[in-house]
Amino acid sequence: MEGVVIPEPLTLHTADGVRIDAGHARGDGDVCFILAHGFTCSWRQPALRRIAGALNRHGGVVGFDFRGHGRSGGCSTVGDQEVLDVDAVVAAARRRGYGRIVLTGFSMGGAIAVRHAALHGGVDAVVSVSAPARWYYRGTVPMRRVHWVIERRVGRMAVRLLRGTRIAPTGWDPVPEAPHEVAERIAPVPLLVVHGDADPFFPLEHGHQLYDAACDPKELWIERAFGHAETAATPDLIKRIGGWATNAVSLAPGPTAPGD
Repeated sequence: MEGVVIPEPLTLHTADGVRIDAGHARGDGDVCFILAHGFTCSWRQPALRRIAGALNRHGGVVGFDFRGHGRSGGCSTVGDQEVLDVDAVVAAARRRGYGRIVLTGFSMGGAIAVRHAALHGGVDAVVSVSAPARWYYRGTVPMRRVHWVIERRVGRMAVRLLRGTRIAPTGWDPVPEAPHEVAERIAPVPLLVVHGDADPFFPLEHGHQLYDAACDPKELWIERAFGHAETAATPDLIKRIGGWATNAVSLAPGPTAPGD
């Protein structure tokens, strides 16, 4: 992570036996940011390293690769079983003594962050940046390309060769709950939804749909001239996210599990 010393490489294992590659940068206090990257990305890439360095000023940081990405094992299910990856990382952060966990996801990682917080709980604040609110969206050229990559054998082969991302050849069965369908279950954990008005993948309606589906406490930031996810995130935006999260966890009553 750029600007951050990582004394502890982590190899974690999920409940279904997938090996997860991660790295932990110790920070002051008991707040830890867990960074959930976008599709075909990795916590080792410069954009995530830069974000991790900025957030490390607010607390500890754990970056990790979702299954099928980077140095992690398994195959990507593009938002379904990845909640188990997050579960393993949250547990690792808790074992290292962090009392407040901020789950921060970008694009696919934002959708997974919402689903994990809603279905598994155990975190103290959630930040979703540039996330889809619903599945199967094909309304933009970039998303039509993403679906080609996921759904076609030649697309899966191409993204494996070009990006090192391994995608499960079988589709969803059953289809997992979409982020907007479960967002209301995150409360009383605070949720921040961040979306750009220049996002080439998901238009603003996704940010609004996710925010409208959630319950208080929640906030929606519409960022002018902001494109998509981690690669477009400016230092100022990350600084503001760090400040929001620090304040949110200081006011939050603590993590809850689903059904509490």
